Amino acid sequence: MILEPLVLFLKIYKLEPSAIMKNYTILLLLYSALMFSCEKTNFDAEIISEEIEQDLELETKKVVFIAGFDEGNNSYYTNARKHFLDRKMKVVEGLFSMEEINHWFNTNALHTTYNEVHIVSHSNSWRGMSLQTTKNGNRITAESLSEAIESKQLPTIINGITEKTQIIFHSCGLGENTALLGQLQKVFSGNNAPKVSAAKHFNVFGGKYASHYLAQPYYVFYPTAQSPGPRALSDEIKTTYPNQNIDWFTALKTRSETGLGTPYSYRFNIPVNWEVRFEETQDIPEFKNTDEIMDWISENEQMALAIYELGIPLEKFRWKTGISGNVLKISGKTTVLCVLKPIMSPIDSSEYGSLDLENKSLYTSI
Repeated sequence: MILEPLVLFLKIYKLEPSAIMKNYTILLLLYSALMFSCEKTNFDAEIISEEIEQDLELETKKVVFIAGFDEGNNSYYTNARKHFLDRKMKVVEGLFSMEEINHWFNTNALHTTYNEVHIVSHSNSWRGMSLQTTKNGNRITAESLSEAIESKQLPTIINGITEKTQIIFHSCGLGENTALLGQLQKVFSGNNAPKVSAAKHFNVFGGKYASHYLAQPYYVFYPTAQSPGPRALSDEIKTTYPNQNIDWFTALKTRSETGLGTPYSYRFNIPVNWEVRFEETQDIPEFKNTDEIMDWISENEQMALAIYELGIPLEKFRWKTGISGNVLKISGKTTVLCVLKPIMSPIDSSEYGSLDLENKSLYTSI
């Protein structure tokens, strides 16, 4: 599928949130004639197949960073890589942080100025970008990137980027987050500030009818393993988006493109986990039912704020509790059904909309 499952880990220790650091296994794709395999890469390596670079007439003024790797049945990065290689563009893989990308430019762009820089990275409203600030660092959000800039964790780019360079992020919905786009522009602004752009909608790579197009997402939620059924869900999503002319019942049951521009859906889970430490075991509350768990969360300012920022109602999670010593563990999980409606050309409804960076209804540029 085209997008990563969204996973949010929230942990409170003595009712104070602490950041969860996700360690990625750094993967390197090495290509042979018809097969490929994965292995870890080094920090300084330029990850690009020499055979491909020799066989294709690569555009030296354009470079693409595939800043992630696919997990499970997800093929987002694989499809994106193929899309750009088919356009004979230079593809760099194995760099999963802004620190590493900046280092690549300073090391590999001594005599080259790039007109276009494409960065492919998962992004969503709940967790920010999967691209990290530093190697093995935090996922990029406006806050984490601002902190990395202020603390000078990122090397200043001195090669390859000018004010004429166009930086394009292929990260779902990133164009709606102008604060984060502004921070990303700062990261690339060494001697000059380049233009930075991102789509307001979802990027789809490897579609049935196009290798890259944009789609508008629509969401409906339910407690995991407690689905009310497709009819009830279609009625709910119709109420949420009353002005959309979509056959919600059919779209929610359709898992892939069945026709040009036809809406379809995919499903993923969002888990939320808390740990609260008490001074005494007897102080830990006992919950008789789910309503009491939700009431307790609602009365806790930090937990309630975390749920509010997610934008998903408490009752849409399946809540469970457990006790380990003097620690109360609370876990919730919601299932998300996301309907994607491909954006079609306003001139010809039989064509996908053009990926025009100057189209302000599709892209945000700063």
